[in-house]
Amino acid sequence: MSILVVGSVAYDAVSTPTASLKQSLGGSATFFSLAASYFAPVSVVGVVGEDFRWEDLHMLEEHGIDTGGLVKRPGKTFRWVGEYGQDMNEAHTLDTQLNVFANFKPVLPAAARKPPFLFLANIDPDLQQAVLGQLQDRPRLVGGDTMNFWIQGKGDSLAKVIGAVGTLLINEGEIRLLTGEPNLVKAARQVLRQGPGMVVVKRGEYGAICFTKDDVFATPAYPLETVVDPTGAGDTFAGGFMGYLAATGDLSIASVRRAMIVGSVMASFTVEDFGPARLQSATAQEIQERYREFWKLTYFDGNGERPLPRRTSVGA
Repeated sequence: MSILVVGSVAYDAVSTPTASLKQSLGGSATFFSLAASYFAPVSVVGVVGEDFRWEDLHMLEEHGIDTGGLVKRPGKTFRWVGEYGQDMNEAHTLDTQLNVFANFKPVLPAAARKPPFLFLANIDPDLQQAVLGQLQDRPRLVGGDTMNFWIQGKGDSLAKVIGAVGTLLINEGEIRLLTGEPNLVKAARQVLRQGPGMVVVKRGEYGAICFTKDDVFATPAYPLETVVDPTGAGDTFAGGFMGYLAATGDLSIASVRRAMIVGSVMASFTVEDFGPARLQSATAQEIQERYREFWKLTYFDGNGERPLPRRTSVGA
């Protein structure tokens, strides 16, 4: 099944404690679509400027991504400048230039108004609502993301989006800000009461946790010796997660758990280089190998129903 993603396509300038890059392809829709494209057909709706490089567009199309909804407007492409300190889990924004993205009004092509799967990437919640209003049929799954800026500035509009999506993907700091609840479990339960069937909390180097009404599942991050650039890892996770679900068409809890692992696998490639360089070069064999490594990483030979041994002289 196919996926429609609506979000940003950008150029990033990133500095880390060990290196920097003045311009790399970025944006939520870019990372999401690349990760999802390994598993399912993806269409992108977004906007770029006249400076958008042909080779970047060609790279997306080589991955089988439908860029028919990626419009070019006079002006410059959205740009973000950020840096990471020793804590690579948090980016510090130094400059944001919306450029053509400032007047972005997503218009879904006629052929894209019945997507089986839809991902509303991190954009203005008013725009997210506008996308939902253009749909002719309800998708099997609508995933959504947000950020601190929208939580603090457009809370009422965001609440409507949260009530309309099937799955909210949000990072640890954002869900605490959204709910005012420091306890992650209580925060997730609070969001579930607002409408989504699933809440996936992204935790950077600590992995991710999926909450539903009746289930909780946690996955670690893939252990890497070197992390070059975490930018886009969360969007990559979302792309792998929804890409797997779209490929299988299976929304059962067992499938969602596997999708969580796939999301973590895909994010592990993104952080190994600046921008999407490593993600776009990943092979099917490498992805499969890391999936197997996750299985070995998280499996333990035990029966959860079997009583644990204990000293009979200790405890009652």
